[in-house]
Amino acid sequence: MTRYKLVPVMLFALLLQAAGAWSRQASPVAAEKTLSGKTGKATILWDTYGVPHVYAKNLQEMYYSFGWAQMHNHADLLLRLYAQARGRAAAYLGENYLAEDKLVQLYDVPELARQHRSRQHKEMNNYLEAFVAGMNAYATAHPEAIGAPYKPILPITANDVMGHKIRVLYLKFLARGELGAVTASLNQGSNAWAIGPSKSASHHAMLLANPHLPWKDLYLFFEAHLNAPGFHTYGATLIGIPVLAIAFNEHLGWSHTVNTIDAADRYALTLQDQGYLLDGRTVPFVEKKITLQVKQADGSLKAVPHVLRYTQHGPVLEKGKKAFAVRIAGMDSPDLLYQWHRMGMATNWKQFEAALKLMQLPMFNVMYADDAGNISYTFAGMVPKRDTGDWSFWHQTVDGTRSSYIWHKIHAYAAMPKLLNPRSGFLQNSNDPPWSCTYPAVLQSGDYPAYMSPLEVGLRPQRGIRMLLADSLITFDQLIADKHDTHMEATDRLLDELLAAAQAHPDATVQQAAAILKAWDRTAGAESRGGVLFVTWFDQLKGKGYRQAWNVATPVGTPTGLKDPAQAVELLKTAAIAVAQDYGKADVAWGEVYRLRGRNGEDYPGNGSEDRYGVFRVIEYTRGADKKKVADAGDSYVAVLEFGKQVKARVSLSYGNATQPGSRHAWDQLPLISRQELRTPWLQQEEVLQHLEEKEELQIKQIK
Repeated sequence: MTRYKLVPVMLFALLLQAAGAWSRQASPVAAEKTLSGKTGKATILWDTYGVPHVYAKNLQEMYYSFGWAQMHNHADLLLRLYAQARGRAAAYLGENYLAEDKLVQLYDVPELARQHRSRQHKEMNNYLEAFVAGMNAYATAHPEAIGAPYKPILPITANDVMGHKIRVLYLKFLARGELGAVTASLNQGSNAWAIGPSKSASHHAMLLANPHLPWKDLYLFFEAHLNAPGFHTYGATLIGIPVLAIAFNEHLGWSHTVNTIDAADRYALTLQDQGYLLDGRTVPFVEKKITLQVKQADGSLKAVPHVLRYTQHGPVLEKGKKAFAVRIAGMDSPDLLYQWHRMGMATNWKQFEAALKLMQLPMFNVMYADDAGNISYTFAGMVPKRDTGDWSFWHQTVDGTRSSYIWHKIHAYAAMPKLLNPRSGFLQNSNDPPWSCTYPAVLQSGDYPAYMSPLEVGLRPQRGIRMLLADSLITFDQLIADKHDTHMEATDRLLDELLAAAQAHPDATVQQAAAILKAWDRTAGAESRGGVLFVTWFDQLKGKGYRQAWNVATPVGTPTGLKDPAQAVELLKTAAIAVAQDYGKADVAWGEVYRLRGRNGEDYPGNGSEDRYGVFRVIEYTRGADKKKVADAGDSYVAVLEFGKQVKARVSLSYGNATQPGSRHAWDQLPLISRQELRTPWLQQEEVLQHLEEKEELQIKQIK
């Protein structure tokens, strides 16, 4: 274990102690020389998909250009996100942002951001300053590109970027479930595969990077190609983050999936006498009074006072008459950006693992492959060391009256589940526990604390494992095909029994519905007929239709079987009537109902579906006013890679690489998504010049 000390900064020390924030020793990696204060220039070549290819003489100027590029494509969104990271968005943009301002202030994100900046690795601090300078330089050079409501947020500061990192990674990702019990929460997911030489038809390692996130707001990815001496990396990062987070270079690549980590806990408080009950006695809250400014319709500011409360567990949130404290591990660890930078700098497994050992990732699985044929899986993050309880215990609301449940340590890198070069030749993760990262299983849950991760493997990772086992040698083209696979694993568990039960039913509607499902190809392809009927029927089961629940003895074969065949047939009739009423016929094509729509009138047939049906190609849809289902989450950035003498790559970014009003690259990749195609990223400068849309020569006068 690694012991984390609390930072004593006046009252903030008490607040951090209550919030469970942690500090760490200085990074063991030596800083490189920087060029702060010198002048120079860099080039950005923008390709026809709106991807910036940055060419700079040093890393500092490279990150300056990266900041410029993000503003070029996302200026208004960036400024809004940084305003939210300040906890002052309501003052700039109105009352709709007040609740989020309260949450940001409750976790003292602005003060934590200041500390992260002052304590992060010196090398990364120089790059951060360069990134911010590039963003502000863009705003100065192109004031016409900034929306009027966002101009007052300028200039951007390094603290804004650090606060954004904290808000996104900790409050929106790591603690999404715990905070989601009292605030809004969105699901996040992903697929990632690493194929070793023994499983690869080319005998080269391959990697699939396939995060699934909402197609909006802070969850958007920005795709870029960054080049400087010793750094040639292509990939994507969450908008507003100054380093690539999922990426590859000529030697290696990595991806992340949201892991089954429990690094944040929600404690139910028992209120008593203006305080809370702990170990049989009443403890007073630590209180902090703040005043938030809220912009009014006439432009004036309204002062809104608010009292923040803290317990020994963490900050207090209220829902109705109930009060909870949410404790989050690792919020005081400042070097996440530096770790991602070092991962992008690595040229082999030894260097990459040295970056992993910095232990600055708050969460995420890390899937890795390289040109030496290595593949690896790491369950990363800051898992608290607990004295009792299993996954189920800590994943639910915890009794807040016992101080023994308040943890103070986290597990070290050596104690985390990880696997290098398994005999199976493959590694996979689709947000399932580490125990199923390869098959047959190598990592055993019994070798780790019971709270490390749950056991159950969902239908989507089961589908992935079954596809991997089906091919003794996987080609690059097959890997792309598997990535786009829309077969519904749930049909393999239920459909045959449903059709058998329906066979003897006298009702004509049931017979017609059964005939549609029997002829259906069991996919969520755009032209597929029967999928809309099946998912409408499946959703009526409400997750309770299986005869046999998931079983650890058969992890890729359960759940299975119909629990109540007669009821299932009646629900099939109901589903057939509902689909026909909504869409005119029960055998409507998937792509007629499920649509890929942009904000500028783009409208294409969809494919893929939600996770619960066991489809590997995850795209989530929301019902529109016309009863059509409109994609709003799922497949985001995709990269399929093969590490031979030269990297072979195919990529896509579902919603396009820009949000700025007027950009042609908002939603311009929807046709590719509809056709289930990937595009070739241009990795050589001569290739980029053949597909050039814009060239910018940046004169970098000074980086403070």
